[in-house]
Amino acid sequence: MEILDLFYFACNAVLPIVILVIFGYILKRLNVFSDSFLNTANSLVFRIFLPVLLFSNIGFIDQASFLNINWNVVIFSVISIILLFFLGLIIVLLFVKDNKQKGVILQSVFRSNYAIIGIPLCEFLTVNMDSSSSSVAIGLATIVAAFSVPLFNSLGVIALSVFDKEENTKINIKDLLKKIAKNPLILGVVSGLLFLGIRMIFIELGIDLSVSNMSSNFLYKAVKNIASIASPLALIVLGGRFKFSSVKRLAPQIVLGTALRTVIVPLIFLMVGYLLGFRTLEFPTLIALFATPAAVSSASMAREMNQDSELADQLVVWTSIISIFTIFIIVLICSSVSLFVL
Repeated sequence: MEILDLFYFACNAVLPIVILVIFGYILKRLNVFSDSFLNTANSLVFRIFLPVLLFSNIGFIDQASFLNINWNVVIFSVISIILLFFLGLIIVLLFVKDNKQKGVILQSVFRSNYAIIGIPLCEFLTVNMDSSSSSVAIGLATIVAAFSVPLFNSLGVIALSVFDKEENTKINIKDLLKKIAKNPLILGVVSGLLFLGIRMIFIELGIDLSVSNMSSNFLYKAVKNIASIASPLALIVLGGRFKFSSVKRLAPQIVLGTALRTVIVPLIFLMVGYLLGFRTLEFPTLIALFATPAAVSSASMAREMNQDSELADQLVVWTSIISIFTIFIIVLICSSVSLFVL
């Protein structure tokens, strides 16, 4: 694979996100969208479409993905996300003054766009492997999604709730747990996990509920069609709300969140993964988990939970743009130490 092919892929992976944001921005400038429409659309994305997307991503995992999996990578991924949450918490407490911005920047530290970019990125990075190795690597990426996505969303609710209080008041653990339990994204994740468990039980009983067998079912197709609306609509709404006038005002916070998400986090955690002995089969998943931009859903969640949604929008856009170059550099460096065959 040529270096130009690698850069072309990095552009292909991220530019669709940026283009949809630009499309939404243009439509708003042309007065195609009203503010009330954008509010309604954001609510639909958060309460309906993203939960269905999460249900689909988790509930329809193929049982074959559970075979030949290096579970140490799954454990490492879960522990790393939790560590990132607490490291990010320390950073925002030290460097961010506005409570409504703390949770937003904290999300950008630990919550990547793994659900949308992750699997395609893994597929690209395994293109020169033999079919058996490629299948194992992609299966690993899928299983990590089943653990990371619920964790991202649970910690996201906590990140945006923990600072949503009056000064000098204690955190109400009961209210916090209620917010987590009622969050539509969490409900989507939990229902997906329950459906996945039911599928696995039926498969063990000899009833074929494999993805290949369900793919022609009308309900499967309907769910997939609804899920496919989530990301494009979320990005178009984000573009409609994007304000270049906010860049100057929010510049320090944008620089902090973008640097953490696209440079600091991948640099530290990919190096740790390498030192722990993860190599060719595991690194596509680790790059997808740690090097991808801020999650699109983090902006929708910030708006619904009355946090600084302007900053959240800015972080999704700028981390996406910068990650074109950082993903390219990271993969190039990994190939130089024989983690990939380019």
